[in-house]
Amino acid sequence: MPRTIILHAGFHKTGTSTVQAVLRKNRKAMKKYVAVRLPGQMKDLLHATRGYSTWRDPVTLTKAQLEFEKMLAELPGMPRRTLVISAEELSGHLPGRGHLADYSAAPILAYMMWQTAHEAFPEAEFAIYLSTRAPEAWLPSAYWEHVRTSPMTMELSEFVDRYAAAADLRGMVADVASRIPCPVYSNALEDCAGLPLGPADPLLDLADIPDDLRSTLEPVPHANVRLPDDVLNALLAANRRYHDRAARSIAKRAILKEANSA
Repeated sequence: MPRTIILHAGFHKTGTSTVQAVLRKNRKAMKKYVAVRLPGQMKDLLHATRGYSTWRDPVTLTKAQLEFEKMLAELPGMPRRTLVISAEELSGHLPGRGHLADYSAAPILAYMMWQTAHEAFPEAEFAIYLSTRAPEAWLPSAYWEHVRTSPMTMELSEFVDRYAAAADLRGMVADVASRIPCPVYSNALEDCAGLPLGPADPLLDLADIPDDLRSTLEPVPHANVRLPDDVLNALLAANRRYHDRAARSIAKRAILKEANSA
């Protein structure tokens, strides 16, 4: 049974990829004190949480619960260790996908995971960590992520107007904290710039790692950084030009390949 469970459930475009890269890089070094579960280890769970954020029905919520139960049941014995579960999609899809306008599924999913973990490990402490970002930075980042990974064709200004409410990540943190009887922590990406491990430091502060080990953990380059404007605009143009999904995918892969080789 883990001593403590820390659920890092988002949000998208707040340095989560860098956090996960730090956890992955230092997994072996922290093994005595911290066990880590990252997106690649919970694909079925994330499929279910994304589904719930889309459909909001009891069936998909139950599917998410069953997948979370399965992940917890498959954990090895880890007495006196902290379990860190990190994946932004534990809060569902990134807002702006289809009709998904915000993170209103996040508190429901977080409550389900707290309740499930409490039933599985009643003596373990449970905490939620949510990384945030200022709205004026988050909205363009979310927009260009959609341009890169989906067929989005709208202008940035339209996206900002339509999804402004979704950018109130601090308000969503407060909403989560008001619904779940466990500690809820948060930190803004812009406040992590000078930290040795960047946005991973506030999360690791909760993991009770000895100071002598903490000082040896290795940083990583920022992950999933924004592409240059010319590349992003080329991806947007491809979305607008190619209505066929296969043709669009081929064109966008070519743009990214050329950018990576430059």
